[in-house]
Amino acid sequence: MPQNENLIGATNKSVHRSQYHKTGPDGTFAWNIAAAATHAIEERRLFVLIPFFTLVGLIVYRLAGQEPAPFVLIGSGFGFFGLLLWSLILGRYARWMPLLLAGWAGFSLLPLHGHFFGGEMLNYPAFGVYEVQIDRILSSREDGQRIVVSDIIPLDGARTLEIRRARLLVRKGPTLAAGNVIRGPMRLARVPGPVVVGGFDSQFHAYFDGIGAYGNTTQPPIIVGTNSIAPLRNIITNVRQTIGKRIDLVLEQPARGIARALTVGDQSGVSDETRDTMAAAGLAHVLAISGLHLTLVAGGVFFALRLLLAMSYSLGQNLPVKKVAAIAGIIAALIYLALSGASVSAVRATVMLVLVFGAVLVGRRAITMRTVAIAAIFVIITDPASVFRPSFQLSFSAVVALVGAYELIPNRGDIQRGAFRRLVGFFGGMAITSLVAGAATALFAAYHFQQTAPLGVLGNLAALPLVGFVVLPSAFIAVLLMPLGFEAPFLRLMGQATDIIFAIAEHVAGWSDGIGGSPLLLPVSLVIGLFALGWFAFFEGRIRLAGPIFGIVLVAAVGVDRAPDILIADSTKAVAVRGDNGLGLISGRTGSFAVNAWEETYQEPIAPKLAGLRCDSIGCLIERPEGFTISLVKNREAFREDCAMADLVVTRLTAPQTCRDLTQVIDYQDLQYGGMHWLAWDVKRHEFLVRPAISDKNRPWRSNRPEN
Repeated sequence: MPQNENLIGATNKSVHRSQYHKTGPDGTFAWNIAAAATHAIEERRLFVLIPFFTLVGLIVYRLAGQEPAPFVLIGSGFGFFGLLLWSLILGRYARWMPLLLAGWAGFSLLPLHGHFFGGEMLNYPAFGVYEVQIDRILSSREDGQRIVVSDIIPLDGARTLEIRRARLLVRKGPTLAAGNVIRGPMRLARVPGPVVVGGFDSQFHAYFDGIGAYGNTTQPPIIVGTNSIAPLRNIITNVRQTIGKRIDLVLEQPARGIARALTVGDQSGVSDETRDTMAAAGLAHVLAISGLHLTLVAGGVFFALRLLLAMSYSLGQNLPVKKVAAIAGIIAALIYLALSGASVSAVRATVMLVLVFGAVLVGRRAITMRTVAIAAIFVIITDPASVFRPSFQLSFSAVVALVGAYELIPNRGDIQRGAFRRLVGFFGGMAITSLVAGAATALFAAYHFQQTAPLGVLGNLAALPLVGFVVLPSAFIAVLLMPLGFEAPFLRLMGQATDIIFAIAEHVAGWSDGIGGSPLLLPVSLVIGLFALGWFAFFEGRIRLAGPIFGIVLVAAVGVDRAPDILIADSTKAVAVRGDNGLGLISGRTGSFAVNAWEETYQEPIAPKLAGLRCDSIGCLIERPEGFTISLVKNREAFREDCAMADLVVTRLTAPQTCRDLTQVIDYQDLQYGGMHWLAWDVKRHEFLVRPAISDKNRPWRSNRPEN
């Protein structure tokens, strides 16, 4: 009788799970969504929405024009906890309260992290002799060592600085290590703002890392002492540097840079050309230590140790072999995380692997969307600023898509028999994985890098077997043998395989030439992508595909941006204007950092000089057939005439108010507080649409905010 009851219960559950795939009594799609949502709630899938609500809270905080007052955060916190207690007592809406609390937590996380880890930002350049302590070695390259320093002490009359930490480039001098105290002449400047509208915001991320200035040493510094700071971190840093040096002794570029990126997470040796080639071939993820690398290493340790232990009859009978191997896999993942530099993608992957192996230890299902949610919550809480970096967005979207696709595959427990079917299954699974991950990350890659990899599946099918079966195992064995000095043969094998991978990338990138570009996207497209991912994660069954499909339509409708007509740099004198044959400079020079970034972002070359430009000693003038005239004012004498005749006045001076009353103006004040500017001509309104790169001028991470 109990067996029959179980059978009936299982049948009813199966019917309940399948009914929301069918149309309702009225045949509407809305009925399907309601039934699917009810089913997902009953299956306790609201939990997977917690990181999404936290992300919404973070976004709302970023959109605010001012910092929220502390009493608002404290008061709202007590209010939310009161609502939670009330809902638990009355039993009403209790299941929804964690989502509201997650949104409030997301809104509060960045102010809290700023309070504990942030610091003052340098507003004016500083020159002089300083004594500093090295906290971290970011990279060691031929052009110098990039370091993070703290305890900045002025010497010989240098200006006292309020900043907590700074990032320095040491071009020449002794080999440095974390904990060294160095002294020497330095030049410190404020952290630069975004070089394009919607681009990477160095000021924002530097603030939450406690870095208040960028700079360099002007002469080789001297080491005056060594402090013991975070001994474990110091040991790990030294081990990473030693491994990198051993790789440098054996391999040549580009294999050297790729090997360092794969082994210790140091991408500083990967050239821009190599990075672009790998990205065009869909292999950029190989350069960043993430779930692929950690799974191969930790999974390889798990399966190898399990096999070795199972080969012994006595050990197999007396030890829980699978659990011992799972513990070894966790240890391997943690060690690799430490050596890799603990990037966001590596931390997320490590948390997921620990959860997976932990599920093995307690006999639970390992890979679920709840596992992804827990890993995301951990990363968001420990480093909330990272959610605005491409690495988090690409990693998070790929994992959500892969786990969701895994849940959609029927009969996952079937075991294929026969070597040929296993081989087909292996490459078929790799192709599906590449397609799913590529589709999930396409929006975020297009927004941040203006590049897609249309033939990425081919690149991954050809290269990933080498990564999994040759490159990473060789690197693992080489690192183990380094203390004995026998690492060279395995490093050479790794280098040869890496050369083949790069050759594959060059071929695939060549085939993709001309078809790998992407449309310019607005920031709202990222929000649309977030909601599409949330839909896909929450629902089960085929109806989860409706979210991404609708997201694609919505991005095409409201998320595509237009090309700029004018670009004005804040840190250089570069000003580009659209002419008959594309963008051309009316000020500045090609090859500068800003101009290179514009060319890459907007996917078009910028000519050294715009045709039709007329200049004299006090300014330049350009008239466009689209109906607008631009004046570039170099001397105050030009304001009176040019303000009356130009549709836009651009100047590094402070324009008089009378000029602003007559026309649109971008002057010193605009560039000082708004950073780089993007402009497009609106024919109907006969004026320019203006977008400054910095719209949150009064936030604590702005080194040049007005109150300073």
